[in-house]
Amino acid sequence: MFNLKQIYKKREPWVHKGQFGKLLVIGGSHQYTGSPWYNAMAALRAGVDLVYIFAPDRVSNILATVAPEMMTVPYKGNFLTRAQIPLIFKTIKERRITALLLGGGLGREKETVKAVHSIIQKATLPMVLDADAIRALENKWQILKGKSVVLTPHADEFRQLTGEKPNPDFFDRKEKVKKWAKIIGVPILLKGHIDVVSDGKELYFNKGGDPLMTKGGFGDTLAGICGALLARGISSFDALCAACYINNKAGEMACKEYGEGVLASDIFKFIPKIIS
Repeated sequence: MFNLKQIYKKREPWVHKGQFGKLLVIGGSHQYTGSPWYNAMAALRAGVDLVYIFAPDRVSNILATVAPEMMTVPYKGNFLTRAQIPLIFKTIKERRITALLLGGGLGREKETVKAVHSIIQKATLPMVLDADAIRALENKWQILKGKSVVLTPHADEFRQLTGEKPNPDFFDRKEKVKKWAKIIGVPILLKGHIDVVSDGKELYFNKGGDPLMTKGGFGDTLAGICGALLARGISSFDALCAACYINNKAGEMACKEYGEGVLASDIFKFIPKIIS
């Protein structure tokens, strides 16, 4: 089971930029600009050294003005297509990316779905697949075999991925997650009142968080934290469990401070507190 003290060991004086991960976030579309920002900022707060965002011009231009810590790789068009795939893998090679996060705000255009399939099939790096990247795997999860991938679905994304809808009953959820993690061959985190993580063998539960975390963006921050952990070389199952714990505990602190007015972005200042 994960141990935050083992994940976040004391850094030696002569460490260097990039040693603690370089994450490429592939997300966003003309309509959806926020998800990659939540991904990237949560990843930075979780300790990754560098984050690049691969997104359409409109998204990249907006995000480049929000936080100078994020670097953008803009492309022409309103949504991801297979035409952008050569630029993605050029970026991975030139920037020495160590993990990918794919899905937030991508949309569900047919060309985007095909592009997601192509990226997954070609990529060899650890990957977090979230949101629209999970939906793109409907009847296609077989392409994950042999890949270093983690999935972070909510209940409806899980239904679309597997064809089985998880019930609110905790026993039903843990059995379904364990079953499908074993079938697909990758760790799955099913988000909910009690988060359930399984790699098909082990199970981890987290009852943290707060009912106020229904605001848009809290799932994106979870994916970003997980991406940061994968980028620094943490194993898939431990990265999912630790990200789940950090996101929920930081969310609790944000909700306690802001109540009904809480925003997913409020979590950023609490992530380092939980890690500390």
